[in-house]
Amino acid sequence: MTVVAITPLNDKTNGWSRILPPRQPRPTLDHDLVVDWVVVGAGQAGLAAARRLAENRPGDSIALVEAGTAGEGAQGRNAGFIIDTPHNVGSSLGELSAARDHVTLARTAIASLEEQVRKYDIECDWDPVGKLHTAVSPQGIKEILEPTRQVLDSLNEPYTWFEGKALHKRIGFNHFSAGIYTPGAVLVNPAALSRGLADNLPANVTLYENTPVTAAQFGPEIGLSTPHGTIRAGKVILAVSVFASQFGVLRNRLIPISACGSLTRQLTEEEQGRLEGLRSWGLTPANAFVGVTVRRTRDQRILIRQDMRYEPSLQRDSESYKPVAAHHQELFDHWFPALKGVSIEHTWSGFICVSRNGGAGFGEVAPNVYAAVCDNGLGWTKGTVSGLLIADKATGVDNPLIATYEAFSQPSRLPPRPFLDVGVRARFSWELWSNRREA
Repeated sequence: MTVVAITPLNDKTNGWSRILPPRQPRPTLDHDLVVDWVVVGAGQAGLAAARRLAENRPGDSIALVEAGTAGEGAQGRNAGFIIDTPHNVGSSLGELSAARDHVTLARTAIASLEEQVRKYDIECDWDPVGKLHTAVSPQGIKEILEPTRQVLDSLNEPYTWFEGKALHKRIGFNHFSAGIYTPGAVLVNPAALSRGLADNLPANVTLYENTPVTAAQFGPEIGLSTPHGTIRAGKVILAVSVFASQFGVLRNRLIPISACGSLTRQLTEEEQGRLEGLRSWGLTPANAFVGVTVRRTRDQRILIRQDMRYEPSLQRDSESYKPVAAHHQELFDHWFPALKGVSIEHTWSGFICVSRNGGAGFGEVAPNVYAAVCDNGLGWTKGTVSGLLIADKATGVDNPLIATYEAFSQPSRLPPRPFLDVGVRARFSWELWSNRREA
């Protein structure tokens, strides 16, 4: 029996969900349960896996257990980008081949998500406006944007290069020097999309919210303990992101990173008239550690996402948001002087699961135990497609994309703590210094 010592503890700060109407969570598990399948974690991978299991095995019973509530975990706290094309990759033949595979997998995920949004009329501000990948400095243009442009050329992917005034006219401020626009990305309210997917699961999936797993026993039969009931199942899919090591899976292979986001209050009609640029856009930075993700949302707020830091405790004190909110307000005031008086309304954090080598934790990790974790910052696409594919693998469905996904590396082993802590923090310091011009 493995004791799950740390379970997700989500605060009530997530701006994406706070701007939505209240939602009634599904009941907490309060009895002992026997099912054919159990999926742990209702994030992008868990929601996709539960749905695909139900489609593949319509006669089987499936339990989906979520430690918190839909949209309040990492799945609802990201910047809301659903990205189809690769960026920040090299130009070797091996990397180009992998890039083609990433595009195929990402578009499989987007098609699946769009199908659910249309079918169930999920109100999540689904906005297929594409995205910009931007740089501030000549170094960022040379080392990131130019190689990215070469990759897109090699893949025969459409894009538009924006520079100087042309870029500034598009986004309404002049912090960034150049950017590559790709048309296939979709922008959403991630909490709303998570809620909608969770509230429209197939009939043979039962979602239990506010039901953290506190202990797990893996073997010929799966046994999970929760605060108010147990679950016995034939097979389990772990879609628990950075918490996988708590289940004894992928230990010393996953790096938990916390990133903070802020949303302004909604702009008035008069303020919108003062803001130049398109009415909806999103941009990602050339260097994710140092740079800033910015969006003008469909409901007319400005999103700023920054402040990545290593969080081995798997928790972050909400008091730490105060200086972040102040910094985001300073950035906003500097970038948008015409909007003086518009304030940051919400600031929160969410976890990103990354690996040292960019590998994903995917596959059968023990008899009857499957994992789909570690999306390396591309949760909506990699998380969704890994959930779909792990369900196909677990049910024996012949899907050629399984082999495509399995061809990517598994997460490489990390040094033990405290050496890991020293190494990760040193890497962060180096990134911040060496790419300081991208801030």
